Amino acid sequence: MACVRKGGHGLLYWLLYQKLYLYFHVFRIFRYLTFRTAFASLTALLIGLLIGPFVIGRLREFQIGQYVRDDGPQSHLKKGGTPTMGGVLIVISILVPTLLWADLSNPGVWIAMGSTLVYGAIGFADDYLKVVRKNSKGLSARQKLGLQFVAGVAVALALLKMEGRTYSTRLMVPFVKKFRPDLVWQWMGNMPHLHWIAFVPFVVFVMLVITLTSNAVNLTDGLDGLAIGCTIIAAGALTVLTYVSGHVVFSDYLELDRMPLVSEVTVFCGSMVGASIGFLWYNAHPAEVFMGDVGSLALGGAIGTVAVIIKQELLLPFIGGVFILEAVSVILQVGSYKLRGGKRIFRMAPLHHHFELCGWSESKVITRFWIMALVFALFALTTLKLR
Repeated sequence: MACVRKGGHGLLYWLLYQKLYLYFHVFRIFRYLTFRTAFASLTALLIGLLIGPFVIGRLREFQIGQYVRDDGPQSHLKKGGTPTMGGVLIVISILVPTLLWADLSNPGVWIAMGSTLVYGAIGFADDYLKVVRKNSKGLSARQKLGLQFVAGVAVALALLKMEGRTYSTRLMVPFVKKFRPDLVWQWMGNMPHLHWIAFVPFVVFVMLVITLTSNAVNLTDGLDGLAIGCTIIAAGALTVLTYVSGHVVFSDYLELDRMPLVSEVTVFCGSMVGASIGFLWYNAHPAEVFMGDVGSLALGGAIGTVAVIIKQELLLPFIGGVFILEAVSVILQVGSYKLRGGKRIFRMAPLHHHFELCGWSESKVITRFWIMALVFALFALTTLKLR
């Protein structure tokens, strides 16, 4: 069973294992990654459940309510005024357990937490302008994408610092064992004055993967519990993928590149699962609170960053299949409207609104999309052996 290095210093890990283990050997269980991941998930869930009412109460007190579009489904008009920006609760519930239970000497953990915090901050700024400052547009599309691109570049540069020691810039292609294209152009080493160009493909790729995933989750967040339910499933799949990628037996059996330090990111993934379940308690239909951009951008940034860290970027269309479908539906709708003289493919985009306007109840859309998300995630896990 995988365990952390002895140099680890997660706050509770340090207390329960490094200190109390000297006197009470029962605390040795806290060295094991699976145990700490489970406790991180439970801690995140408890934080969400316990401070949820306080956060919702403060949002109501400050009159931070959801704005509902007039051109959307009429059934959504009654949701106007429901507290939003509840994603702050999600971010807290992810970061605190990770700080408590993870090996904080692991750079992958800090990259995942940093990405979540930065993308959440971008969403917070957008929500703040729209809800508090009453600026209906919030951040402009150019400002929001620009900030997301900068955050994605920062993640890519941080990963390049790990390259060659605990990280590889080679892509892992589903269904193919030996085809491992390197996103860093090694042949550029013969031109020292232009060596920086060799890293451009990798940086651009990472930036696009994380930013697109972040926005895909954001587009999915339109019905009570839809985005957070799909996040639970995607984060659960990532927890499994992260664990096996760092486990010596499983990685050898599945013919994956073993990344021992990557396994510590499993604790972060477990925190994301627990935080999402805790938020779903209050976001289930009819929702008491919405996550807002602060939640959806943070979760999308976290999912995309973990996928990049564990080299499963090309599995993201399956890990987060519903998110991708929602994003593609918007792209197709906008493209059709502009290129075909105002003609639309769907009654409304994102896709969940199309099915609402087709007569499906909100609960039916949510449940069926959750089922699709589960099927996608299970398929993603089966590809590990189909290589």
